[in-house]
Amino acid sequence: MKSRYLNYNQVLKSEFSARIQKISINAGFTCPNRDGSKGTGGCTYCNNQTFSPEYCKSTKTVGQQIEEGIAFFHHKYQSQLYLAYFQSYTNTYDSIDRLKAIYEEALSYPNVVGIVVGTRPDCVNDELLDYFAGLSTQYYIMIEYGIESTNDETLAFINRGHDYACAEKAIRETVKRGIRTGAHIILGLPNESRETILSHADKLSELPLNCLKIHQLQLVRGTKMALQYAEYPEWFHLYSAEEYIDLAIDFLERLNPEIAIERFVSQSPKELLIAPTWGLKNFEFTDKIEKRLKERDSWQGKLFSLQSAVGSRQSVVSSLSTKKIT
Repeated sequence: MKSRYLNYNQVLKSEFSARIQKISINAGFTCPNRDGSKGTGGCTYCNNQTFSPEYCKSTKTVGQQIEEGIAFFHHKYQSQLYLAYFQSYTNTYDSIDRLKAIYEEALSYPNVVGIVVGTRPDCVNDELLDYFAGLSTQYYIMIEYGIESTNDETLAFINRGHDYACAEKAIRETVKRGIRTGAHIILGLPNESRETILSHADKLSELPLNCLKIHQLQLVRGTKMALQYAEYPEWFHLYSAEEYIDLAIDFLERLNPEIAIERFVSQSPKELLIAPTWGLKNFEFTDKIEKRLKERDSWQGKLFSLQSAVGSRQSVVSSLSTKKIT
């Protein structure tokens, strides 16, 4: 049976001749809303310890992290290729010369066929995007933008330091250069109603995104948001797993079916997670999503109106579909 949503892993398989594994890299960056240039304290929900593997430490070189990452994953499969995933903090927030050296160090390793760069929409410029465009003629290059919300009031409340228009501009500038482009969105941020959350799908559908990571809001120890929750719990609606499944499907129904879904949830370490505590692994949650889609006879884009997608993405999708890494 045809999948009821566009799965990013399946898209990735169509582009490569072998299995692909991401290796997380912490290159020691910071963020403009941490170092004082746009603010301090960072995003109110953020604790980078929640997604850094043991081998992924900024005290190690990029090369050391890649070697240890490959050693960690290589025994699981006989043959696989690797993407170096620059994940922690803002991975374009430095001088162009240092950025080039870091990315090219990663790309120099055998079986590393590309990079995925997590960043903020206010931390790219024409020079950097042109550089990525050049790399993309030889390697798999994906730029992942943290959007988190399309609501400017929410973005200000969580101390992002940029508005949604900034995200729109960065994504369009990236895509027009033929660079694969992804985004993150968090469902359930403080004071966002269900309709506000679902409206994110409508707005994102207008963008020429290749893929999207959807995350539930997690309250994590050591964050400003954890303190806010303790003092003002009425600002938050913490969804049960079943509630969130239906919310994610409602979101999916309104989302452009050409945007591949990389994930529906995120998992923070138990020792850091305050709530919600669902006790489900990512694959178990995905199985529940797929089962619920079938029960509801639903699919990605069921309620999507092509006419609402003002920015056409057909030429972008066409140009990227011709690239296949062997």
